[in-house]
Amino acid sequence: MIGENLKLLRKRRQLSQEEIASELGLTRSSYSGYENGVAEPNLENLIKFSEYFNISLDKLIKRNLGKISENEWSKIDKGIDVDVDGKSLRVIALTVDNDDNDNIELVSKKARAGYTTGFSDPEFISVLPTFNLPFLKRDRKYRTFPIKGDSMPPVSDGSYVVAEYVENWNSVKDGFPHIVVTIDDGIVFKNVYKRLDDNQSFQLCSTNPLFSPYEVHANDIVEIWKFVNYISSDMPSTSFKESDLTQAILDLQTDVKHLKNVYIPKTK
Repeated sequence: MIGENLKLLRKRRQLSQEEIASELGLTRSSYSGYENGVAEPNLENLIKFSEYFNISLDKLIKRNLGKISENEWSKIDKGIDVDVDGKSLRVIALTVDNDDNDNIELVSKKARAGYTTGFSDPEFISVLPTFNLPFLKRDRKYRTFPIKGDSMPPVSDGSYVVAEYVENWNSVKDGFPHIVVTIDDGIVFKNVYKRLDDNQSFQLCSTNPLFSPYEVHANDIVEIWKFVNYISSDMPSTSFKESDLTQAILDLQTDVKHLKNVYIPKTK
């Protein structure tokens, strides 16, 4: 099935096996083996094919593309065959504790760079530090990510965000902070707005106005995690206007004077 689908996709692009293999960093013999059914592509290469042909993994693996409608082909050709409901093969590797409960894996700063390729690799996930927070719901999947930069105050550089895995991207609440794992940018923490009906994308916005909003196509996103809380060694700073501080002092002085008049007896 996969081999026949790859062959059909390639022919619709009017490309040779050598051209496809070269663009995807494969040898011609390896790619030819996939098309002819001699070998099965691993997950990494399946993701490459899905991204290159703008087709969901679900269709690539499970569907006979020779039998799909022209309407579906039109979406694929336009690059809008996007699985936002989580119905396709969306792989998440996880670890469990001795009682078979899901751990919260902590993506360290060192592991951050490799997360976009290792997020679905059980070996990569298995070496991450783990912990548990008893106040979180047990029927949800959580992971902790390092935050880099100052685009999302009050969450500061060096903080860690604990987030809940989002399977159905249609459930993303506009304006709510999420961890978005993208192919090009890796792990980013932004307020997210759905633009799925318009152009199959999400708009990512910072709380720091110095950073401009930008859009990411859904096909370029590998995972979305909803913000739950964050861990930081920094105390958020609180600033007061000078006029407000002056008024607060005057009010305090008035209160103290009032207390003296009420509770301190007058001497004869």
